[in-house]
Amino acid sequence: MENSISLTKLGGSLKVPLVQELAKRNLSTVPSRYVRVEGDEHISFNLSYSLEIPTIDFRKLYDSNFMDFELHKLHNACQEWGFFQVINHGVDTKVIETMKLDIQNFFNLPTEEKNKYYQEPGDLQGYGQAFVVSEEQKLDWADMFYIVTQPTHLRKSHLIPKLPPKFRDAIESYSAEMKALAMEILYQMAKALKMKSEEINNLFGEGLQAMRMNCYPPCPQPELVMGLCPHSDAVGLTILLQVNEVVGLQVKKDGLWVPVLPLPGAFVVNVGDALEKGLQVIDHQGMAEQSQAHAGLQSSDHHPKWT
Repeated sequence: MENSISLTKLGGSLKVPLVQELAKRNLSTVPSRYVRVEGDEHISFNLSYSLEIPTIDFRKLYDSNFMDFELHKLHNACQEWGFFQVINHGVDTKVIETMKLDIQNFFNLPTEEKNKYYQEPGDLQGYGQAFVVSEEQKLDWADMFYIVTQPTHLRKSHLIPKLPPKFRDAIESYSAEMKALAMEILYQMAKALKMKSEEINNLFGEGLQAMRMNCYPPCPQPELVMGLCPHSDAVGLTILLQVNEVVGLQVKKDGLWVPVLPLPGAFVVNVGDALEKGLQVIDHQGMAEQSQAHAGLQSSDHHPKWT
């Protein structure tokens, strides 16, 4: 039990202003802690609109007529990109749409309601920002709500159990669907990469699952800030769901930043650091927008079993 509990100690975060509250002030300039460039510079990245992350048709992985070809695509996606979209995945559309709506409803709650779920000192879980460790640290133009969902005995008593019943039910359903999908993706990755399925089950069958929901409020100077600074994920597998149509996610490929254009009904899958041996682990980032708020669900981080 001690090992399991220590796994959830993913770091703490200092209390900082909520970006949603800053956005309500109709600011004309961004506070200095969010500005990531000097002088008159703008954030600039080498963008490529000609590249696209691979798309894997999950249905074809179970069709003998297409299986070998689709497994080859999956193998290349893992080896060369570390990111891919999954279509025809079988996740209940109603569960997805309910989760999208409830995420947006959560971030639209009055501030005093959201503050009931604020991060406790020294803990990453809750409403706030991730990994703020000093008063001088530059901040992302985003707020988040981060929760451990599985195993259930590691949940914080002031978070999921205290959420509005409809949102709590949506999380339960979505968590179960994501656990099943993650294991299927991992099994198919094992097959594509010539691994034994037992290895995957031993690593992830009883592993930890967490959800991170992000909110990116409108920004008066999006060219100066980051919605989510460049990073790779210190997990086994991350499944991302784009909540609305704003394109904010970018992944780095061969020195270029590639915007991810989510396909209708698709999930974006990211291979994390815990699986990096022989696989491509790629940096990614989130961008801010000037006129439109957008929410994204880093739906489930799947960590290997803690031993």
